[in-house]
Amino acid sequence: MTKSYIELLQAMPVFGGINEEILSFLVSRSKPVTRPRDQYFFREGEAGESMYVLQEGKVAVVKSWQGHEYVLRHLGYGDSFGEMALIDLFPRSASVRAVKDSKALELSNALLFDVYEKNLEQFTMIQMNMGREISRRLRNADELLFKAKVEHQILKEEHSHHTL
Repeated sequence: MTKSYIELLQAMPVFGGINEEILSFLVSRSKPVTRPRDQYFFREGEAGESMYVLQEGKVAVVKSWQGHEYVLRHLGYGDSFGEMALIDLFPRSASVRAVKDSKALELSNALLFDVYEKNLEQFTMIQMNMGREISRRLRNADELLFKAKVEHQILKEEHSHHTL
């Protein structure tokens, strides 16, 4: 593995602060997963036993409701997805579909446990990085929910003024 590849991985949020030895260990034991455009990495409701780090392409995180899919966000190079299921042990909360031909590094729960046994400090760093990423997404979701509630309240007030 080249030094530049290690540096690229270290620039990804989930691998920030992870040393070369552990990155080499992860990459040598993880499997690259490719999905052509419009194919799914996983679907909402499935059991989650791995997370992914996007190396190429673009994916959409989607939720289904009443037979329709709604895009929550798009993810690109270096973004991770699927980590929530590893942390909370619940089924997948959303589906992830390739918008462009995509390639991701799949990190299984078992592989992360191997890191735990090999180097507890580096395992902890990966877990903290995953937590930070989920926290960033939660902050963003909170902001979007707040804006939607404010807009709803304004529309409701405007409607009640017009009906008086």
